[in-house]
Amino acid sequence: MNETLRTQQAHRSIRDYQDTPVNDAMLDQIIAAAHRAPTSMNAQEISLVVVRDAATRAKIAELSGGQAWIIKAPVFITIVIDFHKTDLGVRKAGKTQLIHESMEGFGVASTDAGIVLGMLITAAESLGLGIVPIGSIRRNPQGMIDLLGLPPLTFPLVGLCIGHIDKNAPQKPRMDIKTFRHDEHYDASGYPAAIDAYDEALVYFWKEVARSTGLPWSEALAIRFPEVYFPQVKPVAAMQGLLNDK
Repeated sequence: MNETLRTQQAHRSIRDYQDTPVNDAMLDQIIAAAHRAPTSMNAQEISLVVVRDAATRAKIAELSGGQAWIIKAPVFITIVIDFHKTDLGVRKAGKTQLIHESMEGFGVASTDAGIVLGMLITAAESLGLGIVPIGSIRRNPQGMIDLLGLPPLTFPLVGLCIGHIDKNAPQKPRMDIKTFRHDEHYDASGYPAAIDAYDEALVYFWKEVARSTGLPWSEALAIRFPEVYFPQVKPVAAMQGLLNDK
């Protein structure tokens, strides 16, 4: 196994960070790696907003529901769907952009944002830094748009904390890899048994880390998935021009 694979397979989310800043050279390398991420049709419809200012990070933590690690981590990167950028290119060529009004547009941009996120994670972890992705910036997307000065045709999709690790975290168990990898065709026949086994494994993990509020996987999903837990995503995206109606 090479060093890249060891880094990726050792991944864990870190929520305890040192006060030590991430130096410019490290941050530049991380951003440069993500800048090379592939995007569909070379659209490059992703932008990053890098925040190191403590007051701004505190506001992002507030908008995200009070996540203290956003304040602790010295760097917070917001991954932005950026059809404003592509619209300028389309207009330069004398055409009218339509893709931002479609489900395909939001889907492909979300896919490309996920690739960028993965590149950021691998790059940061390869330098010995800790990370944790933050999806809850979508709790109040309008607040994020206002805070970061995002123009129409953009949307703040996900964030990433980066910093020097203070306390390492144990690696959370995953469901059986057979529920993730399907060879030749999709096969869900083993899912019920795998879910039962994973519920038990996760409960054991929570006990080992002394997290009394930890729930089995199925029960945790049952709290969140019967509702749209970030209901402002659709209306705010629509106000930004990302209509998702085509």
